[in-house]
Amino acid sequence: MESKVEKTRQKTGGRAKGVPNKATQAAREAFATFVDGNAHRMQEWLEAVAKDPKHGPKVAIELVLAVSEYHLPKLARTEHTGKDGGDIVHRHKLVDELKAGIALLAKK
Repeated sequence: MESKVEKTRQKTGGRAKGVPNKATQAAREAFATFVDGNAHRMQEWLEAVAKDPKHGPKVAIELVLAVSEYHLPKLARTEHTGKDGGDIVHRHKLVDELKAGIALLAKK
């Protein structure tokens, strides 16, 4: 949703872009404290879930992934492309020097 305020107007106050609000930061810290304080018990919990015929190992792994989303930063996918979105061209100086040497020898 776009802002109704003109985009040309300069921001004069408030939080800097990317800084979480106090409630969000407090919630993240509380969750991190909970996970850190119960890390030794998580192994037992995961083993119990994995052994439970209703859930199994798949659900235990899904739980680990779900908890990790809140405790570890997600990495963004980065795609590298060449000029104008084309292929990346690798040039090796050694190959160029060999070609120049071969051309020089061919002239002799």
